[in-house]
Amino acid sequence: LRPLQPKTVPKRLGPSQRKPREPQVPRSMIKEIFRHFVKMPVTRDAFQIVEKCSERYFRQLSNDLEAYTRHAGRKTVEAADLEVLMRRQRLVTDKMPLHVLIERYLPLEYRKLLIPVAVSGNKVIPCK
Repeated sequence: LRPLQPKTVPKRLGPSQRKPREPQVPRSMIKEIFRHFVKMPVTRDAFQIVEKCSERYFRQLSNDLEAYTRHAGRKTVEAADLEVLMRRQRLVTDKMPLHVLIERYLPLEYRKLLIPVAVSGNKVIPCK
């Protein structure tokens, strides 16, 4: 007979081996936006494809914004960078300026934050 020996527990070396996850747009938000524009039922398979495409689109969008910001010699993305990107994608043109897109597709509370408006007392909201 051999005496019972305690089991050894392997020690962890360093931080956990998990890869850090990239932040993602919530699935519920993608689904809500997609349903708003489609206005009809969508199968799960079709929604998974839409989700994958939107993930790739936003990844490419953020990479392009990062490149524009670095090219300008800055470390902060500004509204001008986004407008340049939207011009390159032909979403913003001379006939369709950014303010028109904002007014057409965003709710009033976001419009108030993005479009400067003159109010009484000679003030402009939002302040720069």
